[in-house]
Amino acid sequence: MENIVYKYFDVSSSQKSKIDLMLNVYSFWNDKINLISRKDFSYFYERHVLHSLSIAKVFDFVDDTKIMDLGTGGGFPGVPLAIMFPNVDFLLVDSINKKTKALKEIVKELNLHNASVVNQRAEHVDGSFDFVVCRAVAKLNQLKSFTKGKILNKHNHSFKNGLICLKGGNLATEINQHQNNLEVFSIGDFFEEDFFKEKKIIYLHK
Repeated sequence: MENIVYKYFDVSSSQKSKIDLMLNVYSFWNDKINLISRKDFSYFYERHVLHSLSIAKVFDFVDDTKIMDLGTGGGFPGVPLAIMFPNVDFLLVDSINKKTKALKEIVKELNLHNASVVNQRAEHVDGSFDFVVCRAVAKLNQLKSFTKGKILNKHNHSFKNGLICLKGGNLATEINQHQNNLEVFSIGDFFEEDFFKEKKIIYLHK
């Protein structure tokens, strides 16, 4: 059966080899430390890899863009995005030491030269970024607080720098609080699987 990622994305042979390798690498590390819910693992490519790559359906990052993946956990959305954008720099940030230890090994095994991992709270990370990405980490107000002063003012894209979040559920209250500088994209517009029906990309720009 074809990998669901290739239903929606054309990739190079190098990207394909890394995407194909992900399942074995994550399976090994997930047995040691619970990076991904065990009951979810049989949907690895749909619910984790493809979900992360939905960001690439909206945003095309230019070379040398700097992106922080806040609360990366098992490396989502950062690892799939680092494969999709090999000339973009990703910093995968999580405060849970055992997760970042495993993730460092995963990044090494996938030969991702454009991704590095730090065990740190996002608000204590040095440096500034064009974008911060995250998946179901916290409410927008908290995410704004975590990333205060971390997003660069100079824009290198046709779209403004900012925060790009993968979220689900009832987001009406969060969205209403930030209407002036927020855009919402329905992932169900890009992918036909039922899992994505209620899933959104929330883009909070500077």
